[in-house]
Amino acid sequence: MTLRRNRLSVRVRQALVGGLAFGAAGLAFAQDATPPAEPTVLDTITVTAQSREQDVQDVPIAMQVVNEQLIEDLAAEGLGDVDSYVPGLDIDSRQPTQPRIELRGISTSDFGIGTDPAVGVYVDGVYAGRGGGVLLPFTDVERIEVLKGPQGTLFGRNTAAGALSIVTHRPDLEFDARATARFGEDGKQYVHGMLNLPVGQDSAFRFVGLSNQADGWIQDGNTGQDLAPEDTWAARAAFSTRFGENTRAWISWDHEELDQLGQATIGVVALPPAPGRIPLPVDESSYLDPFNTRATVDAEGNEESRRFDGVTLIVDHAFTWGELTSTTAWHDYDSLNRVEEDGTDRLYLYVDSTNTESNSNVYQEFKFSGGSDRFDWVFGASYFKESADQTSEINAFTDSVDSILANLGMAPTPDGTLFGYVTQVMQANGIPLSLLGHRWNEKFINGMDTTAYAAFGDVIWHATDRLNLTFGLRYTYDEKDFTWLNGQRTAPTLDATLDQMEALGLFGVLGLPREAFVFDIAFIDPPAMANKGVRNGASQSWDDFSPRLVADYHFTDRLMGFASLAKGYKAGGFNSLQIGSEFGNEDVWNFEIGIKHSLPEQRLRYNLSAYHYTYDDRQAIRLDTTTAIPHYVVDTSDLEAWGLDFDARWQVTDGLTLDLVAAYIDSTYKDYVTPEGDDLSGQPTGTPEWSVAGGFSYQWMLGDAGDLRLSLRHAYRGKTRCTAESEAQGTCGVSGVLRLGESQERTDVRLGWDSASGRFGLAVYGNNVFDNQYVSSLGTYGKTVLGTVGARLTEPRTWGVEMSVDF
Repeated sequence: MTLRRNRLSVRVRQALVGGLAFGAAGLAFAQDATPPAEPTVLDTITVTAQSREQDVQDVPIAMQVVNEQLIEDLAAEGLGDVDSYVPGLDIDSRQPTQPRIELRGISTSDFGIGTDPAVGVYVDGVYAGRGGGVLLPFTDVERIEVLKGPQGTLFGRNTAAGALSIVTHRPDLEFDARATARFGEDGKQYVHGMLNLPVGQDSAFRFVGLSNQADGWIQDGNTGQDLAPEDTWAARAAFSTRFGENTRAWISWDHEELDQLGQATIGVVALPPAPGRIPLPVDESSYLDPFNTRATVDAEGNEESRRFDGVTLIVDHAFTWGELTSTTAWHDYDSLNRVEEDGTDRLYLYVDSTNTESNSNVYQEFKFSGGSDRFDWVFGASYFKESADQTSEINAFTDSVDSILANLGMAPTPDGTLFGYVTQVMQANGIPLSLLGHRWNEKFINGMDTTAYAAFGDVIWHATDRLNLTFGLRYTYDEKDFTWLNGQRTAPTLDATLDQMEALGLFGVLGLPREAFVFDIAFIDPPAMANKGVRNGASQSWDDFSPRLVADYHFTDRLMGFASLAKGYKAGGFNSLQIGSEFGNEDVWNFEIGIKHSLPEQRLRYNLSAYHYTYDDRQAIRLDTTTAIPHYVVDTSDLEAWGLDFDARWQVTDGLTLDLVAAYIDSTYKDYVTPEGDDLSGQPTGTPEWSVAGGFSYQWMLGDAGDLRLSLRHAYRGKTRCTAESEAQGTCGVSGVLRLGESQERTDVRLGWDSASGRFGLAVYGNNVFDNQYVSSLGTYGKTVLGTVGARLTEPRTWGVEMSVDF
């Protein structure tokens, strides 16, 4: 089966996008040649980034707001669908239960529960937590505020790189109901419904539900089975009420069920005729093109699933001097991710990895806020308690274990195999036993209890009518109790066969003790082997003061300049797969200057900022390739970066809107020597220098026939800046055929009609309309021991139709 889709050249794509924009602009000017009776004004965007309601143009923070219109234009179903249009933000959502979020070149790539993320995700002010509980589907999102740079005094936990603040709709005191359905390629069926139900004068319920189903866009070359299906349903219920004139309460419940296959892997190493093994070391120059290679998998129990529940209670009480807000939240989820690593359908090359998590956390915050002519202030304290369990597993068969032993020269037999050789000897002597075809499992079990306390304050002093000075400070105390258990390898049917061999006295005849068949191939670093079957634990605590200093000056009512110095902090942690291994906290110091300018007469708004940060003791878990069998180790480094952020929006006419956002970053290592001995100090960290997104929308007012709206958006992300380290880790370069780390582009288009009454809507949309697909990552776990390498791809073009009705 061929996976590559036809690509248009860069010049053709640019000409088409530019031509559409120029044509729409020309049409708009032709239709709107007569000035409107009243001047069009730019929409005011209200945000709560500083724990206060403000116009985004008055907030001295580099930020971008993703509103409902953009979410609709992109047919976005989660955070992973909008990141291309937020330059500087990169979200790997191919595995929803194991996401990676990067902002301004800062991310945490570790999948273990011992490490916290560097980018905090918050939903209605509540920290979403880690791993499997972060990337949930959009159910009732009003907007997403992307705050760039450290935000410790405003949001708190794990915002060293910035924060993604998701704001949902609160129940409204007017009746409303809406249903939306999308149908598209590959069996896409997406249904979303909302009911807002007032009860009395001061109370209302809001119910939201969604179901998302799709067959998948990759099929197995042998069986035709869909390998990338979608299967999610989610629900949200909220209730708001008022107690007297001064107290409001809002409680919400979220539930999600995800049950689908894990991400698909395509083998890119040519296989010799069975039962031949792949020659080692692997010749990277001979990698196959994954876009023209059949996907052939044999993953047992292939699954990615999650069950999530969360409850949030927010109570606001107004005093004469200010307002008290209490936020109480509880989250609980279980997730499972089992994916094939080898990308083949051969048992003697089989290996898969499984990650199972269970997490429960509670959050309590009290926040006092108020203001006067001279001061606006916020003070508060928070408490966070988390309990998490994780099991990391490697699954194989005795056949593939035999291949590993043979490749590493570890089998004490004439032909280099263990299970295969003994099986041949037994069957040649009429003994009907086999040591092949038995499942083999190794697991590492971790547990963690986290407690975090914080006290914070943020004060804005209106020094003059034009000058504001802000001082913020957060004190944080984090404590973690962590456990490791390297379990005994399990192979029940193999052990049962060994019991039979022992009863027959075959071990003495073979000259091999039974112990020769009981060993490990995955978690074999010295601490793991020395503590086999023994639970170990460690406790550590960290504390930090994180300040924020800002000066903003309003040169005019529409032009503001600002300068800020802020510190970001992230607690230390533990390497889940290396017993006794821990690392210290991370610190980020970010200095930023910028301007925010609105030109009402020209209906134009633009913002520009420049920043420099230093990032000390960045935490990472990387694959150490210096050993015969690769294993994950703790890795720390110091980084620094210079960058620019720009965004602009131009309301050209009543109907035509143009927007452009761009980010530039030069991110390099300050001090870093890899486990392989490569000194990367002064070299790039891999983050692309440029990411740009822009687009236009045009709306035709058709009177009684309704409204017609066309939107087209294009995003560009530059190529990864390769180093010896990134190539060794399989995240960049590697092979000209794979083009791993190449620049990426995406174009989305939507044409929608709404009836004059606003009750009915119909739209057609296309995502990634120029069908650009890329190799997103390589699975190299089996590369040095089996010779297998698996490629994972981004999604192809999709088309669909959307229908909606508002009751």
